[in-house]
Amino acid sequence: MRTSALQTTVKDQLSLYVFVFVLFVVGVVFGALLVNALTLDQQQNLSGDVLQLIQRIQDGTNGSGSEAYWDRAWFQAKWLLLVWVLGLTVVGMPLVLALDFLKGVLVGFAIGMLVREFAWKGLLFSLASVAPANVIAVPAFLIASVSAVSFTIYVVKSRLLSRFGSLGRPLASFTAIAAFMLVVILGAALVEIYVTPILIKWTAPLIGQAAAEL
Repeated sequence: MRTSALQTTVKDQLSLYVFVFVLFVVGVVFGALLVNALTLDQQQNLSGDVLQLIQRIQDGTNGSGSEAYWDRAWFQAKWLLLVWVLGLTVVGMPLVLALDFLKGVLVGFAIGMLVREFAWKGLLFSLASVAPANVIAVPAFLIASVSAVSFTIYVVKSRLLSRFGSLGRPLASFTAIAAFMLVVILGAALVEIYVTPILIKWTAPLIGQAAAEL
C-alpha cells in the first residue's frame, strides 16, 4: 500500500512539474511573439535602453556591491514570497500559475527583443545577460510553484472535501521548500550582480557592431 501511494504521489508531482514547465515555456513563446506587437518607436527605444545599459556596465556605473545585490535579491524574492502567500490562501492557486506564465513572458520578451533587434548577436548577448541568473532563479521559482499547488490540492482534498488529515506536516514541507528556494534565489542574485556584468562586457562588442550596422 505504501509503495502504491508513493508511486501515485511521485506520478502526481511529475505531472505538476510538467504542467508548470509547459506553462512557463508557453509564456516564453508568447513573450517572444509579443515583441512583434511593438511599434517601431518602441523597438528603437528599447534598443537604446539596451545600449545605455551596456555602456553603463562597461563604464562601471551601473551599480555593484552589496546595495545592488540586495536590490536584485529582493526583486527576485518578492516573486517567491508572493507564491508562498498565494499557496497559503488556497484560492490563490490560479494566480500562482499566472505568475509562472508571466515569468515566462518576461524572459521570452527579453530574449525576443534582443534577437529581433540584433539577430544572432542578440541571441549570444541574451545567453550572456538573461540566461545566467535565470538558469538558477527560474527552476527555483517553478519548484516553489509546484510546492504551492501541491499544498493547495492537499488542503482542498483533506480539509474542504474529506475533512481529515493534519495540515502541520504539509505546511512545514511547503514552507521549508520555499525557504530553500529563497536561498537558491539569493545565489541567483549573486550571479546577476557579479557574473552577468562580466559576460556582458565580453559580448558587448557584438551588440555595438550590430547597432552600427542598423
